[in-house]
Amino acid sequence: MSNIIKIRIDVTKIEKERLYQGKKGKYLDIVCIPTPNGKYDQTHMVVQSVSKEERDQGIKGNILGNAEEVERGFRAHDEPPPAHKRQLAAAEARTEPDWAAEQNQDDVPF
Repeated sequence: MSNIIKIRIDVTKIEKERLYQGKKGKYLDIVCIPTPNGKYDQTHMVVQSVSKEERDQGIKGNILGNAEEVERGFRAHDEPPPAHKRQLAAAEARTEPDWAAEQNQDDVPF
């Protein structure tokens, strides 16, 4: 059974021109690229997808963020796996004003 991948992206780095309208909403294609030597337990980088023609021309998509493979079956009340203890400690140290400020940013590009 495979693990879950948790993805975090910076929406301000999204190229709005690459958003497209589908039948059920507005979409953005992204790609997760493995980074075996990533820092902070990050296992993938997340980039905005580009067309094959653009890739052939050497154009690369914007790096939007990173992803981390999370062990399946881990629940909040369980003891976290050792690799996740640092991340949980950092999240618990986060203060309410910082979180509130992030939630109230109006510079989202869409």
